[in-house]
Amino acid sequence: MSKVSEQAGKAGDCVLRLSGLRKVYGKFPAVDGVDLEMPRGQVYGFLGPNGAGKTTTLRMVTGLIQPSAGRIEVCGIDTARDPLGAKQRIGFLGDRPFLYEKLTGHEFLRFVGGLWGMRSAAIAERGQHWLERFDLQGWGGEPLESYSHGMRQRLLLCAALLHDPQLLIMDEPMVGLDPRGALRLKEVVRELADEHGVSVVLSTHTLDLVEQVCDGLAIIDRGKVVASGPLVEVQRAHQAEGMRLEELFLRITERAQRQADEKVVASDA
Repeated sequence: MSKVSEQAGKAGDCVLRLSGLRKVYGKFPAVDGVDLEMPRGQVYGFLGPNGAGKTTTLRMVTGLIQPSAGRIEVCGIDTARDPLGAKQRIGFLGDRPFLYEKLTGHEFLRFVGGLWGMRSAAIAERGQHWLERFDLQGWGGEPLESYSHGMRQRLLLCAALLHDPQLLIMDEPMVGLDPRGALRLKEVVRELADEHGVSVVLSTHTLDLVEQVCDGLAIIDRGKVVASGPLVEVQRAHQAEGMRLEELFLRITERAQRQADEKVVASDA
């Protein structure tokens, strides 16, 4: 764990707090009472099977959809009371991002920076910094329709970081990245946390990524958090010291599945 992460954890400085968070579609609870706290300056893995409620939870945090119940705080800001103030502190890379393909890389970053109310000089400076960091410095003047999928993913990361967010949320960020791009992503994620105190949430099925770069993790299943905390603590809580995350993830989610099935049987009896 980084020094920034240790200090943040000791100080109890919480960048993201979810309390009783719920999202119900009809009678189906996609997210069912999630409670979670994330210290500042940490990288947090957000894991779960398909349909577990990960993307729905993150979309509620970013304000893309409204919760049915519960409370979301970003950097101490209640998103229901001050949604704009909370959004200004968040960078978001969704699982289905959209790009205007006729724009060049520079034009796209100017468009995004303008939405944030950034000055042209700041957009140019920060945009160039992130383009270089993600090996896109020679592509800023090219139209996005000429970018590969991995290049588009990296450009979207540049855009998500453009306004200097305190909380960066990424939903399946490794999709489409080649080994070089994946390495850059890992380096930047740790750099953001260790050197700048930025908190990063990685929603992913790439468990090796979580083991390599994350300070903590949360596993959600059927809309509920079934495990959370540093990996060693989660291992200890499930009598699985030293177990690889892949095996631990399967053990925890399979146990949650059995418990859910037992409840259904008991309710039908």
